[in-house]
Amino acid sequence: MVGEETTSLRKRPSRSGENFEEKEDERKPSEESLGISSNGRIDIKQLMAKKLRLTAEAEELKPFFMKEVGSHFDDFVNNLIEKSTSLDSGGCAITSFSVLEGDKNHRAKDLRAPPEHGKIFVVRRSLLDELFEVDHIRTIYHMFIALLILFILSTLVVDYIDEGRLVLEFNLISYAFGKFPIAMWTWWTMFLSTLSIPYFLFQHWARGYSQSSHPVVHCLIHGFLFMGFLIGVLGLGPTYVALAYTLPPASRSIVILEQIRFIMKAYSFVRENVPRVLNSAKEKSKTVPVPTVNQYLYFLFAPTLIYRDNYPRTPTVRWGYVAMQFLQVFGCLFYMYYIFERLCTPLFRNIKQEPFSARVLVLCVFNSILPGVLILFLMFFAFLHCWLNAFAEMLCFGDRMFYRDWWNSTSYSNYYRTWNVVVHDWLYYYAYKDFLWFFTKRFKWAAMLAVFAVSAVVHEYALAVCLNFFYPVLFVLFMFFGMAFNFIVNDSRKRPFWNVMVWTSLFAGNGVILCFYSQEWYARQHCPLKNPTFLDYIRPRSWTCRYVF
Repeated sequence: MVGEETTSLRKRPSRSGENFEEKEDERKPSEESLGISSNGRIDIKQLMAKKLRLTAEAEELKPFFMKEVGSHFDDFVNNLIEKSTSLDSGGCAITSFSVLEGDKNHRAKDLRAPPEHGKIFVVRRSLLDELFEVDHIRTIYHMFIALLILFILSTLVVDYIDEGRLVLEFNLISYAFGKFPIAMWTWWTMFLSTLSIPYFLFQHWARGYSQSSHPVVHCLIHGFLFMGFLIGVLGLGPTYVALAYTLPPASRSIVILEQIRFIMKAYSFVRENVPRVLNSAKEKSKTVPVPTVNQYLYFLFAPTLIYRDNYPRTPTVRWGYVAMQFLQVFGCLFYMYYIFERLCTPLFRNIKQEPFSARVLVLCVFNSILPGVLILFLMFFAFLHCWLNAFAEMLCFGDRMFYRDWWNSTSYSNYYRTWNVVVHDWLYYYAYKDFLWFFTKRFKWAAMLAVFAVSAVVHEYALAVCLNFFYPVLFVLFMFFGMAFNFIVNDSRKRPFWNVMVWTSLFAGNGVILCFYSQEWYARQHCPLKNPTFLDYIRPRSWTCRYVF
């Protein structure tokens, strides 16, 4: 074929003029295609038809272009980050974090180094901060603000019609955050004890390990003391305060969530530094690698649960950005108030007047889906985006990947990895990876089951203490249905249909949680017991209370 084409080219006339004219005719667009008529005038209609045809072709190509960009953008960014982390420390601000020593061939897919290196921290923005620069995504944010305005107006109008005046008392918020000073004193006690006791124990153990004649006994004594601190001081102490002083739900949430955070922080500090001391003792180094108090103090406030001596830092603090994030947190708080006031309270106020039946239960679940989903979105935006970004900005903490695009998940396994990256990293490196290291890699299913069990128990514990009753709906949904969906709807599911299924199950699950726990809350309000026993706290009151339904 190539030879025939070459021969035909050789047989062409050699007159340069003809060749030039042919090339000019090929390159030069015709006057008709440009909308120029034979008399030299421009045909406007023909030009408009040409423009419309080109616009239609561009619109047809747009979805394919966007799909290609979406599929390759993540790989491009991850490869770029992977290359940047392998540069020398003097080349870029991101590489000031010396976590990569030795092999730097980590997986670009999820930015994890090999297990011996741990999590990689790099300078990067939160995903929503990047998406909000797109007008289309920003409009969704504006829609939520408009919905909040409508909630406020609806509440004011209803109160004015019912009461004849504007009611601006916010009784629900004042009740939920009651006894706030007790919660703050408890937080200060937890903070000071977490700052001093784990650091002192680790420092004493590290400096005496190489000099001890019985290193095993030395390790066991300090290990038991550390576990006693986690269980006794951080474990039982805040729980006792929350129950003994009968703190309201929001104040209890502050105490319990901070209790869990301090336990995870203290464990990460010890878990990351113990191997360094052991390696130093094996190498018979004269210096003991004990972090400074300032490094540990910075870690206690940093928006991460993985300890490092140093993190990638941003050069300046944008105080306007910090103020905006805290303002949005308070906005989300009032948003949830109006959701409870307009969507939840009327629903359960009517339910308590009807006898219990399957019909009432089904209607309750479906009527709870909308407020449950709105509360899910608000909790995600208020804490994982606004709150963590505010502290990251104040501390110049560079790595802002507190979550990923969990809303695009087509599998539950991807949803669990991307919904809360901060907690997932802790569970992955300290629960899942350590379990495999201890029991070998043949027990991956057991390791995953253990991680699910720990997560389900902690979630249910926090909810039980905050609400002051035990009703393991969340535990059942998380431990059984969540784990089953994790294996059934796995990473092999890539079609958009599975994203619809993930969202459908999330909507239904949040409706079930809000319905069941709200019913139990109202049951305990309307059917109180004079001398409740321990079984009364763990037995569902909504099954027997006649005044709730």
